[in-house]
Amino acid sequence: MPAPESTLLQSWHHNATSWIEAVRTGAIESRRQVTDQAILLAVQSRQPERVLDLGCGEGWLLRALTERSIEAVGVDGDATLVEAARAAGSSPVHVASYEALVEARVDIGRDYNLICANFALLHQDIIPLLAAMNALLAPGGALVIQTLHPWTAAAGDYQDGWRNETFAGFKGQWQPMPWYFRTLSSWINALDMAGFRLAGLQEPQHPQSPVPQSLLLVAEQREW
Repeated sequence: MPAPESTLLQSWHHNATSWIEAVRTGAIESRRQVTDQAILLAVQSRQPERVLDLGCGEGWLLRALTERSIEAVGVDGDATLVEAARAAGSSPVHVASYEALVEARVDIGRDYNLICANFALLHQDIIPLLAAMNALLAPGGALVIQTLHPWTAAAGDYQDGWRNETFAGFKGQWQPMPWYFRTLSSWINALDMAGFRLAGLQEPQHPQSPVPQSLLLVAEQREW
């Protein structure tokens, strides 16, 4: 049986075209109503000059930042998504797996004022990747992560572990995708072990929803 990490990457390759369609048609209600705006506001509030979008997908955030006169660079592990991002915008976009980034096998630039990961950290061992991103930040830089809210996504099982996304209700041909659920304390511990300190925590929520739509973490480099 293949490891969840390899199945996760393979599912992105399979689902790339359907994902592009879903994002660009506004088919994901939580993104359209809450989370897209939440990540944009979080990035803009730091007033960065240069931003790296880690796991940029088809590039919507790159385009939104460029429209706001912020220099944005993207990186993603799926070539189809990268090709779509390049075709739709002017930002530089690199193809690189997270393993390649950890091992610094691909030069994606450095001295970023801010690195964001918008629903892009779905594998189990994120600490080496976060540490690698820490090394690419300019002094005083920040990391912004938006992810599924653990209390909302727990479904009665509040402990770290692999879960499965079936994309039920989505139009198109989708392959189920494994993703790694982590608790709030697990997120904070991972940041700490990668050399960050938590500087802010938000729980973006629609006014008419009883539960938060996401968890948004802002982390800064820890001073040794």
